Amino acid sequence: MDHNALLDVLDRFEMRGVHSGAAGSSWLKASGKIIDSVDPTTGQVLAQIQLAGPEEYEKVVAEAHEAFLEWRMIPAPKRGEIIDEVTQALREHKEDLGLLISLEAGKIRSEGLGEVQEAIDIGAFSVGLSRQLYGLSMHSERPEHRMFEQWHPLGAVGVITSFNFPIAVWAWNAMIAAVAGDSVVWKPSSKTPLCAIATHKVADKVMQKHGWGGLFGLLIGDRHGVGGPMVDDVRLPLISATGSTEMGRSVGVGVAKRFGRSLLELGGNNAVIVDQTADQNLALSGVLFGAVGTAGQRCTSTRRLFLHESIADSFIARLTGAYKSLRIGDPLLDSTLVGPLIDEGSVKDYERAIRLATEQGGEVLVGGKRIDGPGSFVEPALVRVPSDIPITKEETFAPILYVSTFKTLSEAIFRQNDVPQGLSSAIFSDSVRASENFLSAKGSDCGIANVNVGTSGAEIGGAFGGEKETGGGRESGSDSWKIYMRRQTNTVNWSTQMPLAQGVKFDL
Repeated sequence: MDHNALLDVLDRFEMRGVHSGAAGSSWLKASGKIIDSVDPTTGQVLAQIQLAGPEEYEKVVAEAHEAFLEWRMIPAPKRGEIIDEVTQALREHKEDLGLLISLEAGKIRSEGLGEVQEAIDIGAFSVGLSRQLYGLSMHSERPEHRMFEQWHPLGAVGVITSFNFPIAVWAWNAMIAAVAGDSVVWKPSSKTPLCAIATHKVADKVMQKHGWGGLFGLLIGDRHGVGGPMVDDVRLPLISATGSTEMGRSVGVGVAKRFGRSLLELGGNNAVIVDQTADQNLALSGVLFGAVGTAGQRCTSTRRLFLHESIADSFIARLTGAYKSLRIGDPLLDSTLVGPLIDEGSVKDYERAIRLATEQGGEVLVGGKRIDGPGSFVEPALVRVPSDIPITKEETFAPILYVSTFKTLSEAIFRQNDVPQGLSSAIFSDSVRASENFLSAKGSDCGIANVNVGTSGAEIGGAFGGEKETGGGRESGSDSWKIYMRRQTNTVNWSTQMPLAQGVKFDL
């Protein structure tokens, strides 16, 4: 395909030129500095965005709070019907939104489309959820009393997202928050603002039709102008933040100071264990996509590979061959498997990690270099390390895979867990005993633990998130909806007496 011709997607969303970075019930004239949206494939400026300033911040948050006060009283199934329309609108714009992700974030075509499908899927999940916001009924110890708990909407939810999933992570939060009865204020990454603007336009058109403009707010800005104020704002009882551990530590402390809630989805340093019983074809496929998919820019990307010493040499030989055959280039071409890193800073981080790995005793088996030419392209790197050298305990958001060997499963699990992060993990094994050990309380300490499935990617039906410096948050499926609501315990006395709990007597 002609890359320049696909810029027509910007015209279809009316996104050429300079755009405001703030929207509530309408688009606001922004007052902050102007930033460029850059295509990481070519270095070409796609458009410019004027960031939100203090006045726009106040207007968007105030509108979201006011919208919440009314929206919370709409029956949840009725809220679900409106979100169903938002889901359908995303489905109708799937092709264009997927192309925009490829243009601005550098994802290959199938991954860009897959991300939009993920947003659609969580929308469908949320519609069903709107009829399943269940509480519990408990038996009271007091006669003629009824006890139960119910869940109420929480408020306006602040959502901070990163560049690598510029649409899906907003949907994870916004769709569930909306059916739960909340409004949403979204601060997207300033590296992918066009994806956010286009997504907001699609969703807001539906909300405006039903008279709910302002329920979804958008604020594109930096940490000082938008991020910091959101963290400190008591009108946002929940801040859901996806990004680096450093960012999450700041958000978590700031929100805790005002006794708010934070949902943190932070760094991952994910490992795959391949034992001597594994189906090596299956393992090769899982490891390869996990390590190089999205150019290694997923929080679930595979960073470390532990191979049983009896299969290590043969597996590394096959993996090296696969790396050498990777098609790197324009993500809009169907044949491409690896697109660019997001920007020059990411390239520098990649080069630093490769340098430190070799200085610490690692051997680069394949890749490890920047690719000359326009854009932020690098060669996915396979680095054999003699042990868990210091760089392997860091998360580098780039396609670098550190590989080493192990003798026993307990050793491999210990080494997998011996990092600050705890997001995703996997074992490839045909041994039931090994698999169950991996999934047991003495096994993986990560929020996600897979058997014969790679670390990268997750279905929306399961709660997504991790432990330790990954933040402890859970988004998407299962009962993660509860973070967006407040629990209330109720007791109803339908007797004519006033008995006290635990048999306490207090009679005059």
